[in-house]
Amino acid sequence: MYKLICRDGSAKRGEVSTVHGVIQTPVFMNVGTVGAIKGAVSTADLHDIGTQVELSNTYHLHVRPGDEVVKKLGGLHKFMVWDKPILTDSGGFQVFSLAGLRKIKEEGVYFHSHVDGRKIFMGPEESMRIQSNLASTIAMAFDECAPHPATRDYMEKSVARTTRWLARCKQEITRLNCLEDTINPQQMLFGINQGGVFEDIRIEHAKRITEFELDGYALGGLAVGESHEEMYHIIEKTVPYLPVDKPVYLMGVGTPANILEAVERGVDFFDCVYPARNGRHGHAYTNHGKMNLLNAKYELDSDPIEKDCGCPVCRRYSRAYIRHLLKAKEMLGLRLLVTHNLYFYNKMMEEIREAIEKQEYAEYKRKKLAGFEQEEM
Repeated sequence: MYKLICRDGSAKRGEVSTVHGVIQTPVFMNVGTVGAIKGAVSTADLHDIGTQVELSNTYHLHVRPGDEVVKKLGGLHKFMVWDKPILTDSGGFQVFSLAGLRKIKEEGVYFHSHVDGRKIFMGPEESMRIQSNLASTIAMAFDECAPHPATRDYMEKSVARTTRWLARCKQEITRLNCLEDTINPQQMLFGINQGGVFEDIRIEHAKRITEFELDGYALGGLAVGESHEEMYHIIEKTVPYLPVDKPVYLMGVGTPANILEAVERGVDFFDCVYPARNGRHGHAYTNHGKMNLLNAKYELDSDPIEKDCGCPVCRRYSRAYIRHLLKAKEMLGLRLLVTHNLYFYNKMMEEIREAIEKQEYAEYKRKKLAGFEQEEM
């Protein structure tokens, strides 16, 4: 259940009540694709840095260790030792990212596993069953994330099929939630809006999926090659056609600047691999832009990554030490940077929520973006 607490322009401050706890929005979901954050960050660490929601991927967990294995072990929460909400992506993005390994049909998608090449079929019902076995808090409907650019004809047919798949997803998750052996019978379902950069297709699809009366709605198929300006335009034009009393999730986005812009346009949920990926490449997010800790100028720098940062890394370790770890290829260096970056994102979302409550979001966004422009590399 979503409760809209207040608005500042189009920016929304809300909370989502789930069987695994209340999610304060806007929120950034920390990405643990295979049930773990890349960079050796544990679920205990996630608690320490203020993580509200962990995101895992249906396709990857189906391939290994297998969703049936996870179910036998009590579901993903027990498997990971995580007691807060989990959102599982439906596997639909792999329809896009594994383009060379799949074939799309009306019934679903035929894959070749990226791990061992074995044949896999996944349609709406299979995606729902896998996510039910994982027992996530929020399941995502199975969709096609169409490529960019795509022709209008391709996009119209793809979106129509995604709508038909959504109807099947809703029917199947309703059935699964009534079964006696279902681990999480209160699993929520979010539908996904598609349409590429075609404004009219996006709007019509938003109207159509709203009729399904789902627990939340996502904008998919963005940040796949279009410009930031195109993405912001689509968000601005589409969100007003989604229910204001339901959470809106912008999938796979993004940079801190992307998030600030999307919040202003009414988005509640975000996820992105950037903070972990950049951390693993020696980059730290700060309020003064990104830092490359591999740079020689940090060799004798005894300051923390960011002086006023309250994360467990900045409270203890210096730039010089982290740089040494990176140069020595010690895993601890990656772990410390990923931890800091995830904390930075989580803290920024907390600041965003406070700014919306105080009706000061526009000014907060202006100052935050001005800081990022310093870009310390």
